[in-house]
Amino acid sequence: MAVAFTKEESFETASETLLPDRPISPHPNLVTEAGFRALELQFQQARAAYDATSAIEDVNERRRQAANPVRDLRYLSARLRTAQLMPNPTSADVVAFGNTVTFSRDDGRVQTYRLVGEDEADPKAGSISYVSPVAQLLMGKAVGDVVETGGQELEILAIS
Repeated sequence: MAVAFTKEESFETASETLLPDRPISPHPNLVTEAGFRALELQFQQARAAYDATSAIEDVNERRRQAANPVRDLRYLSARLRTAQLMPNPTSADVVAFGNTVTFSRDDGRVQTYRLVGEDEADPKAGSISYVSPVAQLLMGKAVGDVVETGGQELEILAIS
């Protein structure tokens, strides 16, 4: 009898509006200055997307449209709250957070990456997370040092 008073799609709508939280890394949330600004911008964009849903008259559609921004706001709030702004590296003697490192692989490829926070990592744009396996191997090493990963050797050519 209770079903007679609910819309058929109510259960579907509820499940669509209760998105699981984006996973939060267990690692310290180290960020560069640019990474922190990017998090702030993403938060503002999610806030604007959420605010835009208030103009939607249909309550089910409003909930559906607000689901992603609400989830993003929860994630970004947590990431901004836990962000540890790291100073720019003062030395290029050894690989550290914020440094750009160039290394060669056994197959002759030369790659250059900047070690950054997890949320700002973008390998295609030349940055990797400081917690990535390659970054973990390179941290603390100097020019000329060789590390092994996946049966391949990486030689550090430059640090800046």
